[in-house]
Amino acid sequence: MRRIVLLVATIAVLTGSAAQIVRAQEHEDPQLKRQPTPAAVVKEHLDALNHCDVNRLMAQYPDSVHLFLPGGSAPNVVIGRTAVRALFEGFCKPHAQGGLNGIKFTSQVVQQVGDTINVQWVANAPFLAEPYYGADAYVTKHGLMYAQVTTFGAPPLKFKP
Repeated sequence: MRRIVLLVATIAVLTGSAAQIVRAQEHEDPQLKRQPTPAAVVKEHLDALNHCDVNRLMAQYPDSVHLFLPGGSAPNVVIGRTAVRALFEGFCKPHAQGGLNGIKFTSQVVQQVGDTINVQWVANAPFLAEPYYGADAYVTKHGLMYAQVTTFGAPPLKFKP
């Protein structure tokens, strides 16, 4: 009987500790939110990006996420949730603070190949001197975004004076 009580008490303590760890992780980053299709993953991504909602963006990225930025060298690959969060937090700052909050991406051509969605897009914002055109390949798996290859940043955006 003593062993059963001890076992139950141990399970209760471990369960409580696990719940605290999960709550702490949720505070730092939202839980992953899987989408039903690759197209839904990209739709959620673009909507979250257009609203500069970092928590919604992060809900799509597993720990092993890779973002491949223009330039083709190691510093242009952002790996992992912590680094991706920092990238999007900078992106979502107001323009006056060096960010791009207010930019809107509109899909022009969309092609699905397996679980990868390729999007040619145009970006507009009140602070841009002209529309900005680019393309992304979004690699999805099990309702999440595992990798993104983007042309964003090359060539540089042209801002109004």
